[in-house]
Amino acid sequence: MLFGCFSLFSQKSIQYDLLLQGGHVVDAKNHLSAVRDVAILDGKIAAVAEHIDPSTALKTVDVKGLYVTPGLVDIHVHVYASTGERNSYAGDNSVFPDGFTFRSGVTTVADAGSSGYRNFEDFKAHIIDRSKTRVLAFLNIVGAGMRGPKYEDNLSDMEPGPAAEMAKRYPGIIVGIKTAHYSGPEWTPVEHAVQAGTLANIPVMVDFGANRPERPIDILLTQKLRPGDIYTHCYSGLRDELLPDGKVNPGMWNGRKRGVIFDVGHGGGSFAWRIAVPAIQQGFLPDSISTDLHIGSMNTGMKDMLNVMSKFLAMGLNEDQIIAWSTWNPAREIHHEELGNLSLGSIADVSVLRVERGKFGFTDMYGARMDGDRKFVCEMTVKGGRIVYDLNGISRPDWHHLPPNYTNIGDPKWDALNPSRMHP
Repeated sequence: MLFGCFSLFSQKSIQYDLLLQGGHVVDAKNHLSAVRDVAILDGKIAAVAEHIDPSTALKTVDVKGLYVTPGLVDIHVHVYASTGERNSYAGDNSVFPDGFTFRSGVTTVADAGSSGYRNFEDFKAHIIDRSKTRVLAFLNIVGAGMRGPKYEDNLSDMEPGPAAEMAKRYPGIIVGIKTAHYSGPEWTPVEHAVQAGTLANIPVMVDFGANRPERPIDILLTQKLRPGDIYTHCYSGLRDELLPDGKVNPGMWNGRKRGVIFDVGHGGGSFAWRIAVPAIQQGFLPDSISTDLHIGSMNTGMKDMLNVMSKFLAMGLNEDQIIAWSTWNPAREIHHEELGNLSLGSIADVSVLRVERGKFGFTDMYGARMDGDRKFVCEMTVKGGRIVYDLNGISRPDWHHLPPNYTNIGDPKWDALNPSRMHP
C-alpha cells in the first residue's frame, strides 16, 4: 500500500532510514558537485551514489532540481538570550537559536563571544544544553562577556589563564577565543586573547573594535594574529580594509599569506557594498560566510544566513563557492571536521536548498541596495538524520492519500516534525 510519498517494504529490504533522491550534491571536502542520491542510516551518511534503490529506504524524498549540501555552519552568531539583561549580547540583544537556524538550513552555530569565563557555564546550561541546534562557542577574553563598554573596555577582566582553563574544561564546545568592541589604544585584548588561544590550542576570532591609529590593521594581521586565527567583519570598511584609493589594504593580503582567516560576519553594521564589491573584484574572497545574527542584524540588511549567501550570488560568485564558504570551510576553521561534509560515516546534517530566480533586492549596513536575480531558499533541513524543517512539505504525504482518521504519519527514525501531534 502506498500513502503519498510513503512506501512500505519488507523489513528485510530496508537498508536506510532516509533517502534524498536526485538532488545536486555539493560537498567541498570531497570535491563533489553532481547529481547524486544521499542515503542516511542511524543519523550518519550511509551512501552517496548516482542511484540508490528507493525500495531500500524507509523514507524517500524527491529533491530533483534542488541543491543537497552539508548542514550550514554559521560561526558568528549571538544566542545567549536567556539572562534578561537589557542592551547586552549576554542578554536581550541575542536570540534563541532554534527559531533562526533550521529554517535557514543552518544546523551548527558558534556564539561569538557573548559569554566569558565567568558566565559561560550559565550560557551552557540555559542555551547550549537545551537547544536542538548544535551550539558551540567562542569564549570572550572579557571574563564578564559581551555586555557593553563598561565590561568590554575593562582591561583588568581580560585574563588569559582563566579563559584558557574554561576552554580546556569544555573541549569541542568552546571552539575559540573572541575579542571584540574594545575602544582603547592598547593591544592588550588581542594579545591576551592570543595567549588564551595558545594555552588552549584553539583559534582567536577578532572583531577589531574602534579604528585606532595606535593599532593599525596591518600590524594585527601580520604580527599579532597566528595562522588559523579569524578576522571577522572583513568587508566592513570600518578599519581600513579598503584604502582611500579603492585598493584592498596590503595588510589584508599579507595576513592571508600568513594564514589568517577572513570571515564575513555581516551583522547590522559590518558589510558594505562599496567595500565588498571592489575587494571581490580584486580577488579578495572570504574564507567563510557568517551572519553575526542578533536582534538588530536579523531585521536590517543581514536577515539570515541564506540572505547573506545570496548577496554573493548577486556579486557574481557561483553556488559551489558559496556553499563551501558556508559548510566545509567554517567547519575546518573551528576544528570540527566531522561537520560540513557528506563523507560516509559523517554526521547526517543536510541542507536542501533551492535557488530561486526572479527580481530580488539585497541591502547593506547603510541601506544601499544591490539587485539580484537569484537567491537561496531552504526547502528542508536534516540534523543528525532527522528532518527538522520542511518548508513545502516535500517529505510529507498528501492528506488526500491518507486514511480518513490519520494521526501519526511519521517514523521516529527520520521524522522530528512531531507527527504524534498531527490530528485529522
